Amino acid sequence: MRLKNIKGASEKIKCGKYFIDNPYMYKGKWKEKFGNNNPIYIEIGMGKGNFIIENALTNPKINYIGIEKYDSVILRAVEKSELLDINNLYLVRMDARLIEDVFDKEIDLIYLNFSDPWPKERHAKRRLTSREFLTRYDKIFKNSGRIIMKTDNIGLFNFSIETLKEHGYNIRNVTNDLHRDKENIINTEYEDKFTSMGIKINYLEADRGGKNEDI
Repeated sequence: MRLKNIKGASEKIKCGKYFIDNPYMYKGKWKEKFGNNNPIYIEIGMGKGNFIIENALTNPKINYIGIEKYDSVILRAVEKSELLDINNLYLVRMDARLIEDVFDKEIDLIYLNFSDPWPKERHAKRRLTSREFLTRYDKIFKNSGRIIMKTDNIGLFNFSIETLKEHGYNIRNVTNDLHRDKENIINTEYEDKFTSMGIKINYLEADRGGKNEDI
């Protein structure tokens, strides 16, 4: 799918009241930026922001940071958040490969929602659950860390289960039909589109405590 470029997006997003233009200056200091010691959850590849914004509104005792690479996409999240009064949300434009430059042992949970599957094997290291990215996450998690993933792509899902296990994660609450098996779901924009088309959503939770489910 071709990304629609919005003229002036890079300048418009800088005016957002929840947008952080230079996130690198807060490395190791995000709790000071939020002004509290609440857990910090991040979404890598937040798209237009529906999921991260709704979570922030629903869970005021958790701090949220939405990460998106593209100006024209994050602009939509900036515009949506402008209409709201939220004290536990920031939006960051950055490439996920630089995540270690922005966070340092301060993240409690990472959401990976409908990440690019990078289906060609030579691109496997670009997947957000590749060994390369899981190693990066090790450096930003405050403790052992937790990852929650949703995807429509079964190839990426199966790949992720294997790489997470290999990296020492325990896999729980696995389903290949999230909307059948779980209630009170906060959807992403992609999720709304896929479910309206009858496409099933794969879901898992991964952490380093307890035991794996039988998968």
